[in-house]
Amino acid sequence: MPTIDLSHPLNAELSLYPGDRTPRITQIATLNHDGYRAKWLELGSHSGTHIDAPAHLLAAGKTLDQFPAHHFQGQARIIDCRQAVDVITLPFLQARLPSSRGIEFILLQTGWCQHWGTTAYLTGFPILTDEASLWLTTLPLKGIGIDAISLDPTASSNLPNHHYFLEKDILLLENLANLSQVPRPSCHLVCLPLLIRDSDGAPARILATVT
Repeated sequence: MPTIDLSHPLNAELSLYPGDRTPRITQIATLNHDGYRAKWLELGSHSGTHIDAPAHLLAAGKTLDQFPAHHFQGQARIIDCRQAVDVITLPFLQARLPSSRGIEFILLQTGWCQHWGTTAYLTGFPILTDEASLWLTTLPLKGIGIDAISLDPTASSNLPNHHYFLEKDILLLENLANLSQVPRPSCHLVCLPLLIRDSDGAPARILATVT
């Protein structure tokens, strides 16, 4: 029963959404000097592999801590979108998802994680069309994930895909990694964000287990 880590490690070299502050991870105690090790962390709620809550964009949206713990795990389906050049259309999705029965998370594998840590990571990844996103919101999903920096282009000012999903309380899992290492498209997903009060989002450790 292999378990694959779908998270990028947090460090100062991670890919940042345009305008975000660079995380700072500072060694504040060492074994030689203090007798123990400790680090001081300064990072944004959307740093690295993270989860967006509805409160990220919606005035009355839920924060992550308002979701029950069981909401952060469930059956997932990986959809290989590496053949989608610019957009991920509804026919493309439906051809690769003939049945949504029992599926609680959709993970879009664009292959863009290969550009992690470079400027190429910030643009050019395929985007769901409006029609595809609206169809996904009709499914009983807990979350949508992608191995890219966003569900919308980084140049977007109104973030339509974010709104479609967050308005339905569908969480967004961004900056996933290692989807190609999952041996089958179906897996059990655990996506645990840091438990932060009133959180609009939070870094997360996201794991896929294949039985």
